[in-house]
Amino acid sequence: MLSVACATLLVLSGLITATEADAAVPFEIQRLDGTGNNVANPAWGKSGTAYSRVGPARYADGVSTPRTGPNSRFISNRIFNDVNQNIFSERRITQWAFTWGQFVDHTIGLRDSAGPTATAANISFNGNDPLEAFTNTLGNIAFTRSAATTGTGTGTGNPRQQTNTVSSYLDAWAVYGGTDQRLEWLREGPVDGNPANNSARLLMPGAYLPRRTSRGNAATAPAMDADGRLLATPNNAMVAGDVRANENIALTATQTLFAREHNRIVSLLPASLSEEDKFQIARRVVIAEQQYVTYNEFLPAVGVTLPAYTGYKSGVNANLSNEFATVGYRAHSQIHGEVELETDADRYTAAQLQAFENQGIEVAIEDGEAEITIPLNVAFFNPDLVPSLQLGPLLQAIGLESEYRNDEQIDNQLRSVLFQVPVAGNPGCLDGPTLPQCFRGVVDLGAIDTERARDHGLPSYNELRQAYGLAPRTSFTAITGEATDAFPADPVLTPGNEINDPDSLTHTQLFNIDGAPLTVGDEAAGTRSVRRTTTASRLRAIYGNVNNVDAFVGMVAERHVPGTEFGELQLAIWTKQFQALRDGDRFFYRNIAGLDTIRQQYGIDFRRTLAQIIAANTDIPAAELNDNVFLVSDADLPPTTCKIGYTVTESWPGLFQTALNITNLGTAPTQGWTLRWRFPNGQKVALLWNGVVSQAGVNTTVTNQSWNAAIPPGGTLTGVGFIAGWDDATNAEPPDFTLNNARCARG
Repeated sequence: MLSVACATLLVLSGLITATEADAAVPFEIQRLDGTGNNVANPAWGKSGTAYSRVGPARYADGVSTPRTGPNSRFISNRIFNDVNQNIFSERRITQWAFTWGQFVDHTIGLRDSAGPTATAANISFNGNDPLEAFTNTLGNIAFTRSAATTGTGTGTGNPRQQTNTVSSYLDAWAVYGGTDQRLEWLREGPVDGNPANNSARLLMPGAYLPRRTSRGNAATAPAMDADGRLLATPNNAMVAGDVRANENIALTATQTLFAREHNRIVSLLPASLSEEDKFQIARRVVIAEQQYVTYNEFLPAVGVTLPAYTGYKSGVNANLSNEFATVGYRAHSQIHGEVELETDADRYTAAQLQAFENQGIEVAIEDGEAEITIPLNVAFFNPDLVPSLQLGPLLQAIGLESEYRNDEQIDNQLRSVLFQVPVAGNPGCLDGPTLPQCFRGVVDLGAIDTERARDHGLPSYNELRQAYGLAPRTSFTAITGEATDAFPADPVLTPGNEINDPDSLTHTQLFNIDGAPLTVGDEAAGTRSVRRTTTASRLRAIYGNVNNVDAFVGMVAERHVPGTEFGELQLAIWTKQFQALRDGDRFFYRNIAGLDTIRQQYGIDFRRTLAQIIAANTDIPAAELNDNVFLVSDADLPPTTCKIGYTVTESWPGLFQTALNITNLGTAPTQGWTLRWRFPNGQKVALLWNGVVSQAGVNTTVTNQSWNAAIPPGGTLTGVGFIAGWDDATNAEPPDFTLNNARCARG
């Protein structure tokens, strides 16, 4: 039997009387808006509060006027412009990284953009720029300042701040929303202001998210953002906890997945429980699942390592920082310009396939298989595509292909087009070099990211590094890791005006994930390129002095920290914020005993991979998904000379045991071997056998013993293993291994 909740809940600094909606469940019910997560400071992380700051605000007048700098579209054309060369993640990260990243973003942050202080500050556009490929009949790039937090911006001692309109906690806000009114509309049952009448299930007509018209009167439906194609029919928007759920089909599919997951969990609970009890148990599990996937798969995949979890810390404010929300969590260069779906052709009728093509989607049918390529512009604000393509194949597609490399280069779908509706009658120009033919305006997300940091009073790049305890960079080459910040003496370039020469951006070399050269222009496999001019030389020509570099621009131009998708600054920003979101959350999954009760009484465990959640809620079996959907399957990468088996054979409080198998896929025997990996969650090897281990922070190295140095071609070395310590919260497997400095496949 479930224990009966107290009549009152001590969730705020005072007593809060339980309502009829408070369930008799074995845990405290987390408030929708984040209130009371921290008992001593109930407003910490609450929706509607100002972003915190790691460093002081930096405005031109010390109060609210943004600091100026080079025109952000001018910067974008010279730094963010990828000139249509695909550069993919060098660590085989799939499109699930940016998709999950957005799902998390829409759970923890949304700036206030309304009201009298949200004034226009449009970015000027120069159609005569020799590096400009797009037409913009508007003459500028629309930009509106974020609203000032009420009562701020009154003087140098009280500079302008900005407001986070959602809660800062990883609490599945994107699924459930932050108000009783929105949640009641989302649940099955009448909308009459009485939560006791609600079903435990979320409203999902045909197993998809409801539309604003699903209850008859769209005027009474929750507000949802509409842009692009959806502007003409805003009442066709799907409704979810967060207003941005229709922004792109990958996000809409993820929102749909977790609404289905909620209903699946409800279906597993006994009928003897009240509807409210079932709802709250399902919500508690979904929140924990979002946290678990984030810390067990998403962050380890991208290379963010955190120290071991030591429990909830009431002195840690999990409030989202302005630096994180405005600069650090902008990873727009990762976003691929298209989604490629591969599935059985008989899923779709001939009419459906033709309708796809009419929208500018590429369809190829071969041997009963359909390959469907959706340009990103078609994927924006197009919720009808989700049920048309079907949820399973779409979620599978997100994990089939690598995302773009997290660097300074941004695809034109985001850098110039974004949500715009293309000109009529030319659906074939929606991707690649022909993209400018489709549009008569410019929306540049990279330029907006640069401008937004100025709008929010964020410091310069070097000032931001110092705020995070990093030494300032003293040269442009120190930022990028390149050899020179001088333009080359190249006859193709215009001497003395190289920064305005389109040839300065030409890609001259391209390499795959293992460093092998490729033909420039290859669209499928490049992970690193060399351009005619270095990024450092273009930064120097734009800014003159390294201390003038904008925070966002410098951050994305940084050389990556080995084993991660980030430069040093972005990695520091993510690490600090995600540690605070974990340690400062009283409802973090490791801190809630009620989850153990749910597992023991009902057999429902939140510790599930994203692949398992997809398989449980779609018709795609687990066998057709990579075990870790955040990583591209080894079969889709160049062949390796080694394969590593990493199997956790046993775990107990504070310790776990792992067996390692090393297979030589090369043509010659090893004459000694060195195996390297990074532990994602602060694990520490306590005892290793049949090898020699050393650890330096997260980096782990195992070398052979004298008797097992040789592994013959095709042979597998077994018997290597270890016991290591862990925090009983997260024990993610290392995403990457190298053997003798060569990338290994996973066995």
